[in-house]
Amino acid sequence: MSEPAGPDSVRIGTAEREDAIRVLGEHFAAGRLGVAEYEQRVGLAVDAVNRGDLRPLFADLPAPYPPFMAPPVWPAPPPPVTPHYPAYAPVRPYPSAPQQWGEYSDKSKVVAGLLQILVPFGAGRFYTGHTGIAVAQLLTCGGFGLWCLIDGIILLVNGGTDGYGRRLRD
Repeated sequence: MSEPAGPDSVRIGTAEREDAIRVLGEHFAAGRLGVAEYEQRVGLAVDAVNRGDLRPLFADLPAPYPPFMAPPVWPAPPPPVTPHYPAYAPVRPYPSAPQQWGEYSDKSKVVAGLLQILVPFGAGRFYTGHTGIAVAQLLTCGGFGLWCLIDGIILLVNGGTDGYGRRLRD
């Protein structure tokens, strides 16, 4: 039984010979081959029968090579698949439950900040669910307006949290 043929024993056709001669011409034009050596290699390329006959003609030359000598291009492996778990929203029985990253309130920081500034009696804090601070601002007339003004600016700039510890939406 005969051994399996390797890639160098594959017979070539006119297209492969012409590709090899064209690439040898590029190396000649770049000055890598002298006239006599170029003519000798072109003669060997014309007489070549299989890929193994052409491969030694390029063994001492840098790229470019004929297309059939290029290594096969394999597609990149796909990225690893990570399991996708559905979003989990824990039940918050108490307003002081710790905040989970990525959770947002249904309340807006813009509305809360404007309510704090325009109605300086804790209206923005009532809106967000912070009733303790809201009652304190209501009883002190918003800290004579100054506390509510500063609190409203902070809500507009940095946002804040609602009564359940979730970040206010933009």
